[in-house]
Amino acid sequence: MIKEYVRESLRNEAQALMSISEEVGSEYEKAVELLSTCKGKVVVTGIGKSGHIGKKIAASLSSTGTPSFFVHSAEAVHGDSGTIEKRDVVILLSNSGETQEVLNILAIVEKIGAPRIAITKNPQSTLAVKSDVALTYSYEKEADHLGLAPTTSALLQLAIGDALAVALCRLKGFTEDDFHLYHPGGSLGRQLSEKA
Repeated sequence: MIKEYVRESLRNEAQALMSISEEVGSEYEKAVELLSTCKGKVVVTGIGKSGHIGKKIAASLSSTGTPSFFVHSAEAVHGDSGTIEKRDVVILLSNSGETQEVLNILAIVEKIGAPRIAITKNPQSTLAVKSDVALTYSYEKEADHLGLAPTTSALLQLAIGDALAVALCRLKGFTEDDFHLYHPGGSLGRQLSEKA
């Protein structure tokens, strides 16, 4: 029984990933173009599970040659939005596209004048409509038996972030030597040191 629960969850998420890979359109080209021409840093924001995913996206971008950092959406309205400049690009994550804390920072980013990339399931949401580019996704259900826990949705956000990071580092000609410069520690760093 337990193995079947695990298989069902994995199948659900795998199907969602396959579906989104077929839905990639010109909005991804626009997003990568915005990110690749960014004169400042990439700022990623979200709250809850989207916030956790946002931290990983910022870390992946940084380690693959695109300077990036995470700003918690709730902290942004208490001063942390002061880290955002007009020359930055801001990636905002919200599954619903209506998360109030994310919309609060969206309003601030609009006033600052930094370009905005939304990652959300709802193309008609406030977040999607008020962003320069909306990377949207769809899925049948979350992976848990209640269909409530952010599982499949979080995985899709993460996969979209990974895809942006990979596309950017390929576009920039990011090499093993570059990766080693930013990642000299751990088993990956050791493996690259041995090759040098």
